[in-house]
Amino acid sequence: MALVTNDTSGLMRADLLSGVSRETSLIPSRRLFFLEAENPMTYIIAVSNQKGGVGKTTTAVNLSSCLASLNRKTLLVDMDPQGNATSGLGIDKRILAFTIYDLLLDNSLPVDNVILNPVQNNLFLLPSNIQLIGAEIDLLNLPGKEYRLKNLLHNIHRDFEFIIIDSPPSLGILTINILSAASYLLIPVQCEYYALEGLSLFMETMKRVKSSFNRNLQLLGLLVTMFDSRTNLSRQVTDDVKKHFGNFVFNTLILRNVRLSEAPSFGKPIILYDKNSTGAHFYMQLAEEIISKLQPNVSLDNITNNSPSVDIQPLSQEEASLDKENENGVGAGA
Repeated sequence: MALVTNDTSGLMRADLLSGVSRETSLIPSRRLFFLEAENPMTYIIAVSNQKGGVGKTTTAVNLSSCLASLNRKTLLVDMDPQGNATSGLGIDKRILAFTIYDLLLDNSLPVDNVILNPVQNNLFLLPSNIQLIGAEIDLLNLPGKEYRLKNLLHNIHRDFEFIIIDSPPSLGILTINILSAASYLLIPVQCEYYALEGLSLFMETMKRVKSSFNRNLQLLGLLVTMFDSRTNLSRQVTDDVKKHFGNFVFNTLILRNVRLSEAPSFGKPIILYDKNSTGAHFYMQLAEEIISKLQPNVSLDNITNNSPSVDIQPLSQEEASLDKENENGVGAGA
């Protein structure tokens, strides 16, 4: 069983990955890789909601991948002890020697001992596994326990244009760390009856964190997920969310899609698993919408033309089969 360390040539060991080729996993360490010019602006986006099964991990993984495909150097930070974002990028989380847990507890640990570049150019990962659940207790007695993640990201944030943080479905010290470190909050909202009830509680938590720990935290938007156009409930929930939050609701809707549910089992983001699926189309649309919102003066045309991973075909055939996919009752709820 291999350890996750850098060897003397500065290359990550290849046996971290399950189902990913050796060529993909052999990458330069951070000492060699980040010799490029620093990004003048880094957008740190927390994908968070205290409710489980709303699409947080699915959104964090696929948004990160789509941003990377749009030539945005992106870091995905897995802050969920379940480690699903880690396994969703093909990493065997059981054999990791170092994870985000070690970085939170040990300020002296070099980030290049932990950071990975498993499946895609411009996409990097700070992985997690079940060990992170111990941080809820281990961080309690540490000074500045609410800012451990913020301090960690401060040391590396200029290496990236986007940092996407996947959150656990809870309101513990890990989530406080996430909201204290983030500059923007993206909230996935599942199209179900109790969506607004849980959302109101989470928004209250955001207000408290903003007043106590992070005055710069802003609501980037609410993302409606697992939308099923055949049901009145999906339309009603979407209308209610738009009524309460107006322009803070993304124009992009994430529809239920079988391929989105299949992709994590292959250790791939949706645009690498099936770039012509509806899931790939809508998450690419979300990435473009976020870039347009945060960087309104940047044209997406040139970026898309330079990115081979964004060659997504028209959706006519996929949309025709969407109702059949919905009938299976399969969505993306990680």
